Amino acid sequence: MIIVSIISLFTLGLNPGIDFTGCRNYIIEFKQGVSPTEIAQDLEEVFGDRPLVKTFGSENKVKISTNYKIDDNKADNEADSLLYVGLKPYIEEGTSMDDFFNDYRQDAQKVGPTVADDIKSKSIVAILLGLVVMFLYILIRFRKWQYSLGALVALIHDVLIVLGIYSLLFSIMPFNMELDQAFIAAILTVVGYSINYTVVVFDRLREYLGLYPKRDTKEVMNSAINSTVSSTINTSLSTFVVLLAIFIFGGEVIRGFTFALLVGVIVGTYSSIFIATPVAFDFMKKNKVKK
Repeated sequence: MIIVSIISLFTLGLNPGIDFTGCRNYIIEFKQGVSPTEIAQDLEEVFGDRPLVKTFGSENKVKISTNYKIDDNKADNEADSLLYVGLKPYIEEGTSMDDFFNDYRQDAQKVGPTVADDIKSKSIVAILLGLVVMFLYILIRFRKWQYSLGALVALIHDVLIVLGIYSLLFSIMPFNMELDQAFIAAILTVVGYSINYTVVVFDRLREYLGLYPKRDTKEVMNSAINSTVSSTINTSLSTFVVLLAIFIFGGEVIRGFTFALLVGVIVGTYSSIFIATPVAFDFMKKNKVKK
């Protein structure tokens, strides 16, 4: 799975969202309540790509974000014209383009690629810093670098798998799977979720190693894992069911974010059991042989 994810990331890449490409933001207030999902579908037909449409305050006001020709400074008027064409079904018949922008458009801003590059670099730093802090936390808590290494390998696995699945499926899935700030938040949530279960297993392992110092380390580790696996799976299953309900009924806007969490719960649960602890055991064993 890791190999497939890495190959996909290098060949297919990811689908960068407006946070990482720059965008044009419009705040439009209609005379009546509107559906953001329907507006996004109609605007997709004129822009080519589906813009991000969110309710902005009241149900008749929306924020529309599109990265249509964001690198072309001469395309601003073209983007405005396409916006007007796409929103014609929602405005009064006979409204001219000038009247539309005077009466319906409340605000318009452009976020350039420079700002997007800054967001991109900060997102990478956030993920890397999260991994480093988790490594140090495990090291301080358990006083053994082998535990930290096992936890770090498991976390890197979790991040790679989630990124790989998004790389493989973004052009297939019927919902938005863009790489945006919400996705980065999902990655960091997965990291925190995974380390939580890893700590549970490591706590039990430390307890068992203290209780049975003369037993074989591998046997003690298996016992520690077996004593925590049922509660870990039950807790993960409960979380998964809640996330699944949000994924199904939560609406189009947060579906991509929730999907990342669903994948993260699955990979974070099994990595705590089948990756973090075995890696720690392997390096503890090598350390004993060296001594």
